[in-house]
Amino acid sequence: MNIRSLTRGDGVVIGAAVVLFIASFLDFKSYDKPACSGEFCPPASLDSYNAWDSLALLMSIYLAGVIAAALIVVSRSMPQQRKIAGIDLGQFGVAFAVFAAWTAFWTIIDGSNSGPGQILGLLAVLILAVGAVAAPLVPALKAPLMPAPKPQVAQPYGGQPGQPGPGGYGYPGAQQPPYGGQPGQPQPYGAQPQPQQGQPQAAQQQAAPAQQAAAPATAAADFAPFWFAVPVARPLYAEDGSPTPIAELAPGTWYLAVEQRGPGLVAQTQDGRRGVLQDTTGIQRG
Repeated sequence: MNIRSLTRGDGVVIGAAVVLFIASFLDFKSYDKPACSGEFCPPASLDSYNAWDSLALLMSIYLAGVIAAALIVVSRSMPQQRKIAGIDLGQFGVAFAVFAAWTAFWTIIDGSNSGPGQILGLLAVLILAVGAVAAPLVPALKAPLMPAPKPQVAQPYGGQPGQPGPGGYGYPGAQQPPYGGQPGQPQPYGAQPQPQQGQPQAAQQQAAPAQQAAAPATAAADFAPFWFAVPVARPLYAEDGSPTPIAELAPGTWYLAVEQRGPGLVAQTQDGRRGVLQDTTGIQRG
């Protein structure tokens, strides 16, 4: 399970489930104790009555909401979706949350003398259901719950803190040359070396096609591996071009880009698997 793949919407679901579980221990109904004495008075048990005294209320509202939150969080923290009867665990969780909110709403409408447990439970399960449905849709709720930590740059032996570490392969944050440029040359990608004065114009015209043909090979040879993180979960496809994803890159985790493959990147996961990340928009470089 990857905890850093959870979103703010998942945080709303978890918080609402905790409040819902606490509400199950509070009084479900609020009764005014009548002033009477004798053997004909109502039993004292009417003064204290929570969801755990009614199996139907407990299972259809409170535990249904907690189970829904557990299914949603487990589904979104797993690298691959698990299915039951062809339905994702997250979809089961959303259905459970909507069912619990529906039951809680009509239970409080149909009854009277609602206690703090029933009122707080209704609010919590409504928030849980809204968070479960809106988490994949609202951009603010799709943001990572825990920001991606910056990888620590290794210091050379004897180096002082704050001094730049060694650059090169495997060090996130090291200064990388522009894609397609040579170290020490601030040339943009695709820029050709300027000819020196005095060169014959015919020689320049003959060299231009050869330079254009060699540009892709030079760009691929000059690619420097770097660390990156994705803003949202994105699939990683096999290098042979098959349409089935081999892994899913989760936000909040750093991955190593080892090669440029057209508009995409060949990325390597923590367990050593390599694949092509086709959508590179919005990635964060380390």
